[in-house]
Amino acid sequence: MSQLDKAGDDTSLVKHAKELLSQLETGNSLDAMKTIESLKQQRDQYLFDEVGKLTRSLHSAIRSFAIDAELGDQDSTEMSRMADASDRLNYVIERTEQAANKTMDVVEEVMPSAQEISSGAQELKEDWDRFMRKEMKPDEFRQLTKRVDGFLTTTVEKSSSMGGQLSEILLAQDYQDLTGQVIKRVISLVEEVEDSLVGLVKMAGELDHLTGSDEELEALMGKESATTDDGIGAEGPIINPEERADVVSGQDEVDDLLSSLGF
Repeated sequence: MSQLDKAGDDTSLVKHAKELLSQLETGNSLDAMKTIESLKQQRDQYLFDEVGKLTRSLHSAIRSFAIDAELGDQDSTEMSRMADASDRLNYVIERTEQAANKTMDVVEEVMPSAQEISSGAQELKEDWDRFMRKEMKPDEFRQLTKRVDGFLTTTVEKSSSMGGQLSEILLAQDYQDLTGQVIKRVISLVEEVEDSLVGLVKMAGELDHLTGSDEELEALMGKESATTDDGIGAEGPIINPEERADVVSGQDEVDDLLSSLGF
């Protein structure tokens, strides 16, 4: 709400408060009740307007919910099909699951090679220790040199293959940058909704404090029943909505209501 609108509401509130005080002092209960009703309508209208603003704000936030990251053609096409935060979170789950499965598959491929290198190195170390203790015969040493040569050749090949597989694991983690941005946007939307709702609750509380609750108003006026002398009564189920001017009775009136909210 702008400062100008707030000043206008404050002026109207002061005016009605003075009228109410004057009517109570003169014992004019009927006019006092009308003034109180006017204050309630003013409060309800203000709350209705704020709900409309909140609804439009959330509607715009959801419609403009998009990813700002630079995506490839495939990712861009896939992301453009997403309509809301739920789809985006499902996208995060899918990408995370794909990366996890890819990582586990590659690790399963790497582990046999790593175990083979480890066991081969352990066997060579045992024989090499015998050689260092001068417990190895010449024929055994010649066999050891051949085994060392074969082990080194195998290790080079296995290491090269494992390097490529580790690169695949690294590339599988690139999803984190994109999904991180998606999650941040979802969190931002949730925080925006939370802030708006908190503001709405605070505003409603302030209005109740200024105008008083229905129970306080009834106690103030000493009402004996739910109906006043001029026929204003408590609302129950709407039995004949077609005869009421204040009840939405058709699609046209629903459209008018949505239009007033900015849709």
